[in-house]
Amino acid sequence: MEDYIVEMRHITKRFPGIVANDDVTIQVKRGEVYALLGENGAGKSTLMSMLFGMYEPDSGEILINGQSVKMRSSNDATAHSIGMVHQHFKLVDNYTVAENIVLGVEPRKRLLGLFPSVDMKKANEEIAELSKKYGLEVNPTDKIEDITVSVRQRVEILKMLYRKAEILIFDEPTAVLTPQEIEFLLKIIDGLRRGGKTIILITHKIEEIRRIADRCAILRRGKLVDVLDVRSTPSQEMANLMVGRTVDFEAHKSAPNYRDVILEVENLTVQNASKFDVVKDVSFRIRGGEIFAVAGVSGNGQTELADAIYGMMKVHSGSIRLRGQDITNLPIRQRTQEGISYIPEDRQHTSLYLDFTLGENLAIRRYYKEPFSQKGILKFDEFNKNADEQIQRYDIRSGQGRKTVVRSMSGGNQQKAIVGREIEEHSDLIIFVQPTRGMDIGAIENIHRQILAERDRGAAILLISLELDEIMELADTIGVIYNGQMLKIAEASEMTSMDVGRYMMGVKDV
Repeated sequence: MEDYIVEMRHITKRFPGIVANDDVTIQVKRGEVYALLGENGAGKSTLMSMLFGMYEPDSGEILINGQSVKMRSSNDATAHSIGMVHQHFKLVDNYTVAENIVLGVEPRKRLLGLFPSVDMKKANEEIAELSKKYGLEVNPTDKIEDITVSVRQRVEILKMLYRKAEILIFDEPTAVLTPQEIEFLLKIIDGLRRGGKTIILITHKIEEIRRIADRCAILRRGKLVDVLDVRSTPSQEMANLMVGRTVDFEAHKSAPNYRDVILEVENLTVQNASKFDVVKDVSFRIRGGEIFAVAGVSGNGQTELADAIYGMMKVHSGSIRLRGQDITNLPIRQRTQEGISYIPEDRQHTSLYLDFTLGENLAIRRYYKEPFSQKGILKFDEFNKNADEQIQRYDIRSGQGRKTVVRSMSGGNQQKAIVGREIEEHSDLIIFVQPTRGMDIGAIENIHRQILAERDRGAAILLISLELDEIMELADTIGVIYNGQMLKIAEASEMTSMDVGRYMMGVKDV
C-alpha cells in the first residue's frame, strides 16, 4: 500500500453560482512534490484552502497519515503539521519579520519571575538560526513594510517551518516574483523536499512543474482531469489537458506596418519620494502599429517610466508627447480621454475596486459617458450589457457573472477583466506592464493574441515585462533599461535573447 500523507476523497465545494470542486480525489505521497495544475479559477486554491481549514467541504473526506480528520480552521491544519503560503501574503506590515513569524505561538518568559511577556530576544535568535538552516536568510528585526516581495515570501515559508509543518502548501508562489527570484525559490523548494518535507504546489506554470514536481493533478473547471507523472508527460499534453483544447505555444506575428509616431518621450527624468532619480534622461518613440518592449531586471525604473507616462508619477524633467501634443503635466483622466490605456503591474491596488462588482469594474473607465450615463443618471442596463459582452469576449470566469464581487475572483481572472476593459477603449497608446503575470498558459496565449491584434489595428504598444521570452516573442523594437537609463534601443530582429540579457546586466556597447 502506498504511503499517502494526504488524501482528499470525493471533495465537493459549492459557492453561489459555481461548483468550485466537483468530486475531486487526490492522494499525495510522503516526501514528494505534488503539483496542482490548472487554469485561473480551476479550483486549485479552493481545494487547498479546505486542506488548510479555511473552508469546509460540502461533501467528501480528508485523511492525514491515513486518519480521517476535520479541518475547521487553520489551527486544526497547524495541529496536523500543515502550513500554507498564500498567493496574497498574510503579513502585518508594521510588525517585524520575527513578530510575524511567531504571531500566535510566541515564546514566553516571566519578568521578575512573575509577569508573563513575549521573549523577542529568543524569537529573533531562533528565527535567525532557522532561516540560516534552510537558506532563507532574513533579518528578524526588519519591518515587513521595508522588505521586498521575495523576502516577504521567505517570511511566509519560515512561518510554516517555525510551526514545524511537514506538509507545505505553496499557492502560486512564483506569480509575483522576478525570474531570478523564481530560480531561488525553486532551489528552496527542492531543498525542503530533500529535507523530508512534503510539498503541494498550486500553479499553472508547466515549465516550473517540469523542473520541480514528481506528479501533477490537472484540474479543469473544478473537476479532476488526470494525475500524471511529470517526467514522462510532454509539456504540450499537460497544456492541452489543462485548457481543454490544443494550445499554440507560438504567437503568430505578421510583419509590422508602421504608421505615424504616437508617443514621444524626450530626456525624461523621474524621481521617487526620496528625490532619487529612478528614470534618468530616457528618450524613445513608438509608432502606430509598433510594439516597443522595455526589458530589464525588476527595480531598474521600468514601472516608474510607465507610471510617469500615464500620469501616476510626476515628471522631474523632460517631456511626454502624445500624437504631438504635450501631455507631460496633464491629469490622468485627461490623458485617458486623449487616448491612453494602462494595464498596471499591481492590479489590486491600482486598477480595480475590489469591493465593486465585475460589471461595475468593467465600466469604470467610461461610467460618466454615454451610453453608461445620460444627464448624470447611470444606465445600469448598459453596465450589464457591456459586462456580459466582455465576460464572453475575454473568457472572464466568475461565480455570479457580472454580479461577482471582484475581490472573490482569482487573480488571473481579475487580470483578464483589466486587460479586456483597457483594450475595449481602442486607445492610440496601450501600456502593458507585466500583462501575463499570474496567468495560465491558455490566458497568456489569448492575451498575446489580443496585444498583436491591437498592434495590427494601428495602436502603439508599450510592453514592459520581466519575461524575456515574452519580449522576444512580441516585440518589434526592444529598449533595455538598466539603473534607470535606456542602455540600448534596437529592432527586435537585430537582437538575440543573449544580447538583451547582457544589456540587462549593465554591459554597454564597446
